[in-house]
Amino acid sequence: MDSSFISAAEGRPPYIHSMLAGGLGGTTGDLLMHSMDTVKTRQQGDPHIPPKYGSMSSSYLTIFRQEGVRRGLYGGVFPAFLGSFPGTIIFFGTYEYSKRHLLDAGLNAPMAYLTSGFVADLAASVVYVPSEVLKTRLQLQGRHNNPFFNSGYNYRSTLDAVRTIARQEGFSALFYGYKATLFRDLPFSALQFAFYEQGQTWAKQWVGSRHIGLPLELLTGAAAGGLAGVMTCPLDVVKTRIQTQLHPADQVASPPKERRPKPLQGFPRPSAHLKGSHAHRPTRLISTSSPSTAIQKAGAVSLDTSSIFVGLRLIYQCEGIAGWFRGVGPRFVWTSVQSGTMLVLYQALLRQFELHVA
Repeated sequence: MDSSFISAAEGRPPYIHSMLAGGLGGTTGDLLMHSMDTVKTRQQGDPHIPPKYGSMSSSYLTIFRQEGVRRGLYGGVFPAFLGSFPGTIIFFGTYEYSKRHLLDAGLNAPMAYLTSGFVADLAASVVYVPSEVLKTRLQLQGRHNNPFFNSGYNYRSTLDAVRTIARQEGFSALFYGYKATLFRDLPFSALQFAFYEQGQTWAKQWVGSRHIGLPLELLTGAAAGGLAGVMTCPLDVVKTRIQTQLHPADQVASPPKERRPKPLQGFPRPSAHLKGSHAHRPTRLISTSSPSTAIQKAGAVSLDTSSIFVGLRLIYQCEGIAGWFRGVGPRFVWTSVQSGTMLVLYQALLRQFELHVA
């Protein structure tokens, strides 16, 4: 008997169905929330003192009024799409493969879900991290020669961004923040899918059917993403502090005399021979995953470290537990909506694929 038919009969859809449904669902969720991601990126990477962007709602309206939708709120959407679709295809394919083999090997279900989410995000990271670097820089920049916001970046297009980064910073620059991204996103994905699978199991037992209905689909998906987002908020905070902090000498201001900025610890020094409009070599790291919602307030501790664990300790010593959970509200909203959208579409598409194959 065909292995695809056996998988479907056992409630296990063919891998290709899971990959396509996950890719379409995940990409839709990411694109739906892209404008909010742009707002958070501007708030995180704003080099101005005092910062131009304050609350989420006022920042959203400011970007919309000054820059519009396509070049403003949806700046960087093309590299976001290029990374999201193949990244989620890889994620769901790896997740289903790992989950099924771990369950068949006798591992208890919660641990199988947790491990599979961890492994799947690691596999997808080689695709989504480079695309997130491009996306985030273009989000921060806005349109070319943006008269409303000086981000330090000024690319003409996505292709120009790739060429400029590769020429001036090297290809490895597309993987800036890779370790910090993994420290946050791997635990998030592992927890998200462990919670989702367990929620689905409880819902199916309560309803007495494999099909639990749209309200419970939304609830299980949104609750899984929101809870995972809250639990990983400390990692989100320290990741943002490490990647968005400015050295005092690098901040946008009018210094009394010209002086050479001191590069951040572990960051490559700019080449002296680079000249021209694109010769600016960034001297700060910005967020490379979507979207961190931890915004550093005035007077918050500056982390002169690239270590996640040292950063967590410094924030706790200076700001207490509250410092670890700064921005937890917006993070909960974003992860809930994105996760709910992705996973509801995932289940709906799987059912459609099953009907057409049958």
